[in-house]
Amino acid sequence: MPARSHPRPVVLVVSPGEETYRGYCLEQVAAAYDVVLLTATEPSWERPFIVDHAVVDLTDTAALLIGGRALAERHQLAGVLTWDERHLVPTARLARTLGLPSPSAEVMRGCRNKATSRTLFARHGVPSAASIKARTLREAGLAAMTVGYPAVLKPAASTGSIGVIRVDRPKELPAAFAFASTGASSSGQDVDVLVEEYLDGPEVSVECVTHRSVTTAIAVTRKHLGPAPYFDETGHTVDAADPLLAQVAPAATAAIKALGITDGVQHVELRLVDGRPRLIEVNARIGGDMIGHLVHLATGIDLPKAAADLACGTPPNLTPTRSGAAGIRMLYPATSGTLTARHIHQPFAARNLWLRQVRWFREIGDHLLLPPQGDQFTARAGFYIVTGSDTHQVTARLDAAAPQITVTTQDIR
Repeated sequence: MPARSHPRPVVLVVSPGEETYRGYCLEQVAAAYDVVLLTATEPSWERPFIVDHAVVDLTDTAALLIGGRALAERHQLAGVLTWDERHLVPTARLARTLGLPSPSAEVMRGCRNKATSRTLFARHGVPSAASIKARTLREAGLAAMTVGYPAVLKPAASTGSIGVIRVDRPKELPAAFAFASTGASSSGQDVDVLVEEYLDGPEVSVECVTHRSVTTAIAVTRKHLGPAPYFDETGHTVDAADPLLAQVAPAATAAIKALGITDGVQHVELRLVDGRPRLIEVNARIGGDMIGHLVHLATGIDLPKAAADLACGTPPNLTPTRSGAAGIRMLYPATSGTLTARHIHQPFAARNLWLRQVRWFREIGDHLLLPPQGDQFTARAGFYIVTGSDTHQVTARLDAAAPQITVTTQDIR
């Protein structure tokens, strides 16, 4: 294909993700940039937002680099970015190979590997959790004795709370170690398991933007988790005026600095223990579960565009244009089984325009599998999003909509 001239800067997006959760990212970047795509499958929903693409095996670093170079030969690229956790390291390597702005692959590797992150947090005095790597059940037992019970077992490199489990007593350890090891094996990265101190307190994330080593905390996301001992995230709320932001922003900023991140968008997870922030992890990309969209609804700040701006070496516009709140709640079945019905009470939806979106991504006849056999990707049937003036109103509206949107399964055992 001959090289093209573009009236707008061209940005290369590596792995657009699923339309369900990441469609808004591609759409918002395409509103400001010409987008070329490096993807594992032929584009479908992405086509209205892209000007060119290459299909490669994204799990093959060499193939990814070759595909990226081919697109660079056809277009004058201004930047390269991804919001896919699995491809942060090779995307950084690709950007550096093409001479484009990017954190180093080594910095991205440190963000991806939780053991490395913990080491860097400790070195720089960032409050975190005690953490010990365990390759065997025996090592996990010794580590749990050191950090104390309850403890948390998790893959050293994974995403989406896959393989993360709390252990309250020694007899639970064998099953928990097997659960975490399975999650680690599926990560495609470090297959080790971490045994960590349990941080007892509410979980939040801080959505940050870093430009030339200066970090701006944009919003705080209050998280809602499913039943223990798992850590599946069942919902999130973002309030532009949340007073908690000022309290947690310094810890998030310190964690980003400790990891050596100089540019990009970060999703920083932490817990408040006795009211004080303790770091869980730093994700060097836009948060999942539509959090970037919630931030946009609540504040007007466009995180996907900010990510593209930073990838092109351009200062992002972080000026809020609205002050409200937004929330999302995931739709789970009561029990694992075959999805037999999914229902929205249409008069309720028509009456309440604050119910901004209801999205299904499982079809009738699909199997929904809750932990421990499944995870959030096999259990969720959909989600819904509401807006309001503040967290209190958004929470009330999430609760009001809950009985109007139902998921029914039939036991398959």
